[in-house]
Amino acid sequence: MATVLYRLGRASYRRRGLVVIVWLVVLAALGGSAAAFKGATSSDFTMPGTESQRAIDALKREFPEASGATGTIVVAAPKGQQLTTPAFQAAVAGLVDEASKLPGVLGAMNPFQVGAVSQDRAYALIQVQFADRADKVTPEQREAYERSGAAAETAGLRVEHGGEVMNAEPEVGGTEAIGVLIALIVLVVTFGSLVAAGMTMLNALIGVGAGMAGLFALSSVVQLTGTAPVLALMLGLAVGIDYSLFISSRYRQNLLEGLASDEAAGRAVGTAGSAVVFAGATVVIALAGLAVVNIPFLTVMGLAAAGTVAVAVLVAITLLPALLAFVGRRILPRRQRDTVEVEQREGFGFRWARLVIKLRVPVILVGIAGLGALAIPAADMRLALPGASALPVGTPARDAADLITEGFGPGFNGRLVMVVSSDSADRTAAAATEVTAALQGTKNLIAVAPPNFSQDKLTALLAVIPATGPTDEATETLVHDVRDVAKTVDGADIALTGQTAVGIDVSGKLSDALPVYLLLVVGLSVLLLMLVFRSVLVPIKAALGFLLTVGATFGLTVLVFQQGHLRDLVGLDAPGPLVSFLPILLIGILFGLAMDYEVFLVSRMREDYVHGDTAQQATVNGMGHGARVVTAAALIMTSVFAGFILVEDPVIKSMGFALAIGVVIDAFIVRMTIVPAVMSLLGRAAWWLPRWLSRILPNVDIEGEGLRRHLDENREPERELVSV
Repeated sequence: MATVLYRLGRASYRRRGLVVIVWLVVLAALGGSAAAFKGATSSDFTMPGTESQRAIDALKREFPEASGATGTIVVAAPKGQQLTTPAFQAAVAGLVDEASKLPGVLGAMNPFQVGAVSQDRAYALIQVQFADRADKVTPEQREAYERSGAAAETAGLRVEHGGEVMNAEPEVGGTEAIGVLIALIVLVVTFGSLVAAGMTMLNALIGVGAGMAGLFALSSVVQLTGTAPVLALMLGLAVGIDYSLFISSRYRQNLLEGLASDEAAGRAVGTAGSAVVFAGATVVIALAGLAVVNIPFLTVMGLAAAGTVAVAVLVAITLLPALLAFVGRRILPRRQRDTVEVEQREGFGFRWARLVIKLRVPVILVGIAGLGALAIPAADMRLALPGASALPVGTPARDAADLITEGFGPGFNGRLVMVVSSDSADRTAAAATEVTAALQGTKNLIAVAPPNFSQDKLTALLAVIPATGPTDEATETLVHDVRDVAKTVDGADIALTGQTAVGIDVSGKLSDALPVYLLLVVGLSVLLLMLVFRSVLVPIKAALGFLLTVGATFGLTVLVFQQGHLRDLVGLDAPGPLVSFLPILLIGILFGLAMDYEVFLVSRMREDYVHGDTAQQATVNGMGHGARVVTAAALIMTSVFAGFILVEDPVIKSMGFALAIGVVIDAFIVRMTIVPAVMSLLGRAAWWLPRWLSRILPNVDIEGEGLRRHLDENREPERELVSV
């Protein structure tokens, strides 16, 4: 691998103009395709094989007029007054008539006619039925819906707009730019050169632009959830900057050792580029592996993020050497451009490695105990799809949800829908009556509304009102209880759905898939690292370190976002369950990122060990040469992820927090502290590999040993004409 990438790096360096032109053409073509074919993202989380999805599919076939998105307009009388006065009743009736005539709306129901009025007569709910699903409702239709009710407000009523139709896509805004700015500062400090920092950042941004443009170009044929592009942007920025940093740093080192510029670029791509390709491949495989869970929206999210990472790798090993050719020796600080550093001073990495090795046993024990303690809150982790009550205060959907809770109770924000259908109108009506009677007295159930029949009377909808909110554990228990009761009714197909039921089904399926996926990822890490490092113990150590990272990250995320500790520091309004797909997505992403740092640190240890250093000295050298770059890379990745904590959307906020914390834990505690301590404790045994296994495993030459032999056999590298 190293030899092939070495040749690719030299070729890109020497044909820099052509390479840059090709990438600019690709970027322009992808950008044009994105502008021409960009489709709408979806907020729907479909889950084939679940009862809630079965009910939704049945509604589309048999009751299409009730399969679209619903809106809920909440009306409240002034404090101390009731809606039953003639003036207020007229205002409500006017609002119902106005809502019925909105574009995309099939009709609205008068709350006084259907009994959707609170017991104190101070609050009312106007149900608005849209023709299309929430993701198909146009911005103009949603805006018209939000503007309705001006006359009612003039009459003295408070009007808030909520419901499925208000499930807006997450808005990132410009907060990610803060992380990019911090990353640029880290690059300037690391390189000591504004030119080097700017070139590295430019390369990464081109890769992100190409990846995101390609993703949006496909969005017209592939249904993307609203979080998929955000995740792709988050990962693309982070790994794109890091991969460019690793190769640029090795290029600088090669220049300081006196290599000609094209040779320095070739060797940088051949050595650091090999690590980048492997690290990127692990991220891509882990994200693409989400497809094995067989959850469509999660598969799309994983593949979208994997695509941007793949583009970042391709840009790093082709476009970056071309940009390095334009920069030349200006990538070095001015004081180093005309000299060769014959002997470099030992940096902090060497001193840190020796300290860790000296205290290796206490370091290992304290590190494991500390991360284990941080993981304890993860035992109470709860998963759900967040509803409107989790949105930031002041957003229309959150205000409507709070007003519903105030007037009717939290259960009205998580109303369930029971779909009863059969091939006979009489049988459907009898089953609806029977299941309603059977549910009476069910714990945590407020009421079952009278059935609403389709035109052919073969399908009936019954609203089931819980006493608790959508993400409450008691509501989940109620869903299972209702389904158990429904199974006792013969003669009709009965299924429970609604946003709350969908969220519970999604969470349940993801929870079941989590252990399987974790086992898959850990097993994959052992096999891949065994292939790279030709060792048995190093992969096992890396996998155990990854488990420590995941456990501590889950624990801290639960502590802040679910239990609410220190929530003000991240700007969280209301704590609640973690979004259902966060844990499994986090495992896939952190696995790839953890392998990044493992490869960049341990590959140098192996490189020095196979060239004659003792196991202890190889550990020191690996840390000494890699600590500065890995520290910068981790700070950059943390900054990029942390920038998304400033986004108001709680899902994006939790993702940014978990990824930022995970990188900090893995890079600084696991890889740069526990790993060298364990490697020094293992000594030569760390590199043991049975002979029979050594013969089977292919040699991928990630540390460039084969490249060195190739260069030594074929030619003596040119040296720059520099003064010493």
